[in-house]
Order: sequence, then structure tokens, then C-alpha cells
Amino acid sequence: MVTITGIPDGWPTDEAAARAAQDALRGRVVVDETGPPPGAGTVTGIDVAYDDERDVVAAAAVVLDADTLDVVEETTAVGRVAFPYVPGLLAFREIPAVLGALRELTADPGLVVCDGYGLAHPRRFGLASHLGVLTGLPTMGVAKNPFAFAHDTPGRERGSAAPLLDGADEVGRALRTRTGVKPVYVSVGHRVSLDNACAHALALTPRYRVPETTRRADRLCRDALAAVSDGVLGLTARPLPGT
Repeated sequence: MVTITGIPDGWPTDEAAARAAQDALRGRVVVDETGPPPGAGTVTGIDVAYDDERDVVAAAAVVLDADTLDVVEETTAVGRVAFPYVPGLLAFREIPAVLGALRELTADPGLVVCDGYGLAHPRRFGLASHLGVLTGLPTMGVAKNPFAFAHDTPGRERGSAAPLLDGADEVGRALRTRTGVKPVYVSVGHRVSLDNACAHALALTPRYRVPETTRRADRLCRDALAAVSDGVLGLTARPLPGT
């Protein structure tokens, strides 16, 4: 079954409106909570996949048992791309579909792990922080690629880390999840500390560089995108606002 998700009323359609929304919401990020401990309860990965030719986005939410990393529940949502591609504003493309997938969950999502950034964002309000503020859930970001901040090279061993620095402020960490393999980039989203986020990232990477939450959500959203047809969605090609 395909869950079709729409674009929320009043969703920003241009850069000025999106930046204003970030400014309005950024002050609501909670940074003084530790968050759930690794290995307890559930943890949820979210990811999205695009078909820009059809103007379609698919989002997946995969809930795992935080102790065993077994899948508890999987959901997907498919809809139109909600915003044009603008670096630093990717959350506005992804969040409507992600919210659609999260709404379909019956299990407690626990901590939500995003494939992207939270506070380690040029405007201190990346996808993980934006999603956390909108849902109230504890969130963190684990990105596969560096974005905008300098860092030293972490040690070669698994668990070694180096701060991501915005001037003198630590906004995240480059974290080695596999010995001798390039690091991932961990940042606070909402209602979780950076130390705890890094501990979760290590707990979620027993075999691979990226967290199991991300690996499973990536596969699921790509499968959902490949399976959906234009007829099911009632889609016709149309330009995005601002393009």
C-alpha cells in the first residue's frame, strides 16, 4: 500500500520564506536534554529518495529495536517534491514526505536518526533540528559527507572523534565508526546531547560505516520510489515554485 502525502498548507515556496521559517523555529531547539540511552527502547531511521524528472519524493521510516537492531516497523510515504533544490534548505524538500512516513508508524519511534545534519548547519538548523522541533521527538543527524565546518582528522581507531568547529563553537563531531574507514559526521538535532548522539552512532554501526537505521531506510525509500507509478499518484509534470 502506498501512502500519499501532500505539501502542508503554508509551506514555504521560496528562499526568503524558508529562511524566515528557519529563523522563527531555530530558537525552539532543545539542547539541554541528554536523550534516550543507546541500546534502550527503539530508534528510527529516516531517509528520502527523489525522482526529479517526475517531481516525486519517497520517504521511509524504519523503527529498530535499539538493543538487537531488529526491525520493529517500516513505513513509507510518497508525494511531490515540496521545494526547489537550494543548499542549506534541503529540509524543505524532504520534511513533508518524512512527516507522512512518521505519521503511519504505530510503534514509538524513540530517537530519530536523520541522514543529514542538525546544529552542524550554516544556519544552525539542519534537517534533524527542523524535524525535531516540528515533531517534538529527540533527533540527531549522521551525515556521510562533510558540509561546511572545519575539523582535524580523527584517530584511525573506531570511536575516535574530532570536533566540527564553527569558529570556537563545537557544532558536531567527525566520528570514526570503522577502524581505518573515513568518518561520519554527527550532530545534535533536538533533545539529545552530542556525547549521547555519538554513542548512539557507534551503537548503530556494529558492521558498517553508516548506521543501520540509515542503511535500512535508504533501501526502503528507494524501493518505494521505484514501485510507485504516476497513475497511483495522479502525477503530471509541473515546475516547482521558484524554478
